[in-house]
Amino acid sequence: MRATLIHAPGDIRSEIVPDPVLSTGGDAVVRVTASCVCGSDLWPYRGVTPTKEPKRIGHEFVGVVEQVGADVTSVAVGDFVIAPFYVCCGECVNCRNGVSTSCLNGGWWGSDVRDLGFADGAQGELVRVPLADGTLVNVSAVIGGQPDPALIPSLLTLADVMGTGHHAAISAGVVPGATVAVVGDGAVGLCGVLAARRLGAGRIIAMSRHSDRAAIAREFGATDVLPERGDAGVEAVRALTGGIGADAVLECVGTEESMDQALRSARPGGRVGFVGVPNGGPELPVRTMFATNVGVVGGVAPVRGYIAELLTDVLSGAIDPGRVFDLELPLAEAARAYRAMDGRTATKVLLRS
Repeated sequence: MRATLIHAPGDIRSEIVPDPVLSTGGDAVVRVTASCVCGSDLWPYRGVTPTKEPKRIGHEFVGVVEQVGADVTSVAVGDFVIAPFYVCCGECVNCRNGVSTSCLNGGWWGSDVRDLGFADGAQGELVRVPLADGTLVNVSAVIGGQPDPALIPSLLTLADVMGTGHHAAISAGVVPGATVAVVGDGAVGLCGVLAARRLGAGRIIAMSRHSDRAAIAREFGATDVLPERGDAGVEAVRALTGGIGADAVLECVGTEESMDQALRSARPGGRVGFVGVPNGGPELPVRTMFATNVGVVGGVAPVRGYIAELLTDVLSGAIDPGRVFDLELPLAEAARAYRAMDGRTATKVLLRS
């Protein structure tokens, strides 16, 4: 089978690797219909996080179950499934508390999962899924068959970016009528705009200086688009909010500068929902937060718990988060996909197996 491996910064290769095999009674093998490149995949690609040896990469996919272990009960061969960007059991105390990203038995794609063996990277033709009952969401059980191919991009966003944008909005306390500012115009930020609209926000301010991304932001519900950043961005948000700031701010980048802008764009007593992977050294100014009563909530998004409610809206056509994919390539051209994402000539790239 073909799969994507990262060998070193800037070195992505499409290679032939052994097919996965079932190794525990609770696993499944999924034939990938579509996967994608995530902004967080760019951290090892850029050398921000180290790559010590060649390894599989990717953590978002949808596909059709090809094999199941003897103990699997929630999916069967032929079912179309969504796999969140991590492996989880759905039964431990953390999963029951809604924080499945901290599953006591799970782990991450492209790494060892406890005593369940290696979880394949998602950018491949086949993926072995440990803890299949807890991890996979059975779309076929909901719709009674296979989904419309036109829905594949939107279904794929539920594996990560749409759920992550939703987590930012929930964490920031977005309520009907709220004024929301979104820092970051990547796929997660754009999905944050869509999530804020879905939750009933009255005004949504998207921070974007890219015309194509700004257009998607407006399509998703942004009422205002501001190109400014830093001090100028903060002042621009305040100018739109009577000098006060936004009720809720979604931080969807993960750098020191983006967190600073998010915190200073919130009104006194407002809240920042942060989901940007913190690879740029963001720090929280506790004295400022104390003085303004601005709260910060968020982190790695437990998207497995959000998929069911978001799936309903995707299937009904109420939301179309698949619009964030503006380039589609075959799996064999994964290196080109990474170059496009790194060079910002694509917002998010979908890979067809």
